[in-house]
Amino acid sequence: MRDSIREILGQSQYFGLVLSIGAYLFSCWLKNKTGLAVLNPLLVASALIIGCIVGVGMDYETYNKGAGYLSWLLTPATVCLAIPLYKQLHLLKKHKAAVAAGIVSGVGTSAVSIFLMCRVLGMSHTQYVTLLPKSITTAIGMGVSQEAGGIVTLTVVSIILTGVIGNMAGEAIMKRFHICHPVAKGLALGTSAHAVGTAKALEMGEIEGAMSSLSIAVAGLMTVIVVPIAAGWL
Repeated sequence: MRDSIREILGQSQYFGLVLSIGAYLFSCWLKNKTGLAVLNPLLVASALIIGCIVGVGMDYETYNKGAGYLSWLLTPATVCLAIPLYKQLHLLKKHKAAVAAGIVSGVGTSAVSIFLMCRVLGMSHTQYVTLLPKSITTAIGMGVSQEAGGIVTLTVVSIILTGVIGNMAGEAIMKRFHICHPVAKGLALGTSAHAVGTAKALEMGEIEGAMSSLSIAVAGLMTVIVVPIAAGWL
């Protein structure tokens, strides 16, 4: 029975696409229904998809035959984040010094913290450069990791986990440390948790979303420059 189901589903070119969209829509409904931050749609959808393909005994290549279409939308979706930034361009001009300082400190803190963690845990150089791009969007992080000699698949996992944790815990952390300014909130989420954090920033407000969108692009470009330099530290 299991083999028959796997064979039928495997023959469908769009099974992975339908499964991915269906799992995500269900996860969004579940999050809205319960209101629990821990039920992040990306996290829940990933668990559902893994459970489904493991349950029917399907290999990743067969699943990705259909799900791979979604990757085509990754770059256009990232570019579209420039729209809220354009609407809040006057705020960028007004707070340009604070914006620059916030993004630079965020990228620098990420690189230093990863270096210290790898030194303490005795990680290899390959593992170190794999984790360096963890706070930038997947579209940029994959290329950065590959060029630095990292393990691209593990880089993607670290990027997703970083974004999900930032999305789930970011707002609570900012409340705990009394960070109230919308520009500061957006910069923090975008610099540390890339696109997934930006999704949370957009929920918090238009200004937060605009500043977070800016942080994704600038932090990504800065990381491209910083990683080759930081790669020589370990």
